[in-house]
This record gives sequence, C-alpha cells and structure tokens, in this order.
Amino acid sequence: MQHLMRSKLFVPGSRPELFAKAAASAADALSFDLEDAVAKDRKAEARDAVGNFLRNRPADARKVVVVRANGLASGLFEDDLGVIVGPGLDVLNLPMVESGEEVREAARVLARLEAAAGVERPVGILANIETPKGLRLAAEIATADPRVVGLQIGYADLFEPCGIDRSDPGALNYVRMAIRLAAAEAKLPAYDGAYAVVAKPERYREECEEARSLGFAGKSCIHPTQVPIANECFMPRPAEIEKARRILAAAEEAAAKGVGAFVVDGQMIDEPFLVSARAVVALAEQLDPARAGGGR
Repeated sequence: MQHLMRSKLFVPGSRPELFAKAAASAADALSFDLEDAVAKDRKAEARDAVGNFLRNRPADARKVVVVRANGLASGLFEDDLGVIVGPGLDVLNLPMVESGEEVREAARVLARLEAAAGVERPVGILANIETPKGLRLAAEIATADPRVVGLQIGYADLFEPCGIDRSDPGALNYVRMAIRLAAAEAKLPAYDGAYAVVAKPERYREECEEARSLGFAGKSCIHPTQVPIANECFMPRPAEIEKARRILAAAEEAAAKGVGAFVVDGQMIDEPFLVSARAVVALAEQLDPARAGGGR
C-alpha cells in the first residue's frame, strides 16, 4: 500500500505537548522521532509518550503516522517496537539502513510483534539512506522486503562525516538521482530529506521543486511553516492533470484502433508516458477529486 506523504512533519518524541498541534496541522504524515531528537536519558519517556499517542489515535484518522525508532544496532530497537507496534502505527522509519538484511531483520521483528498484538495490517518500512554504504546499496535496500514503502534521504548524516557541503547543488542532485533510481527499480516512491534553516522558506521551496523535478513524492518538514510549501509543490499542477487526462483519452482511442504509440501536443506517447499520466491522475483524484476532473 502506498501512503500519501507529500509533507512529513517531524515531531520529537520527547515533546508530547506538540503532538496535538502536529496532528491538527495540514501535514499528510506525522513523523515521530525516538532517535536523534531524543536524549539518551529520555528514550524510555519518549517511547511511552509516542506509544500513548498511537494507542489513543482515532480509528478514522487520515494522517499517515510514522515513527523513527532507534536503529537495529542501538540496543533499543526491540524496546521501541514493543511499545509502538499496534493499530495506530502505519510506517516504521528505519534509520541508517546499510543492507537488505537489516530491512529483513526489521520485518521479522515487526511480524513477530504484530502477531503478538493481533495487528492485521502490516506496518510499512520507510528506509533512511544516510551513509555512503546505504547509498551504494540503496537498490538492494528498496527491494529487500514487501514492507518497504519508500526510501528517504538523510542529508546531515550522509554529508557531514564526508565533509560535503549540504548546500552544494551537485552533491544534492547526485544523491537525489541515485535514491530516485533505486526506489524506481522497486517501483517505490522516494522522499527528500529535511532542510533545517526554517528562516529561509524560499530555499525550502526551491529544494521541494528540485526534488519534484526528479520524481520525488514528498519532503520532510521540521517546522509547521514548511508543511504548506511541501503540500503545494508535490501537488500535480492543473496543466499537468489536464494533459495527463488527454493522454489517457488518446490512449483509449489508439487502443481501439490497435495503435501502440501516438502523438499528443506534438509529442510521441508510448507506455512510459502512460504510466506517468495514470500516476498524475490517480494522485490528483486522491488529493482533490474536483480538481482532477477539471473543476479548477
């Protein structure tokens, strides 16, 4: 199952006073953090706070709920999952993933805990790519298990130890392209990493547009003011929706004539363009049925 996550609003697990405000935001997904944002002596406290939120989450809540647990090698992974696995959890964000086997191990732990808790809907895995090895093995990670719902970039952990400038456009797009192609190999979405300078919304918007141009499905938000920017940038434009609908209509006409390739707006259209057009219309209908139908 693919989740709508144009915007994933970061919420420190140790700040329960922020949970209700985040849940009331326009973010598609809430991304609770039990890892980097939580001091070592507050791990158990944060875990319990997030677990309490998940247990009391309304059954009809529409937001995707993601929790970034402490990693497999932290000694805290199973403690985290023992508290957070339940009907309220949609996606486990797995940090610092460096192999397909790590994904499979996380999937085994999830399956065991889901069975013990009577959870029928499998929890997805969003794999963070934030080390050189993880980047090199991104395609292996994306295809490791059916639970994987996407790949997400962690820029700070990837760039800082290597001395790479986080603002360097070549570095950003090299990593984005590698992650996008790895995710595409598994027919999964890719999600762009956070931009920490909240005071520069114009640069956050630029990063959203850059990621969108490479086929990314969304971007992390570390502050509520970034949410509407991400939602807007990763929403199909009216012109894109209209063209996609014309491509699909022309495809039906071509199929009736036994034609495999055809022209729309002077452009040759074949199967890859049809796949893209179907995706645009499906996303538009999910976000705004009236707009998808040409109501805007």
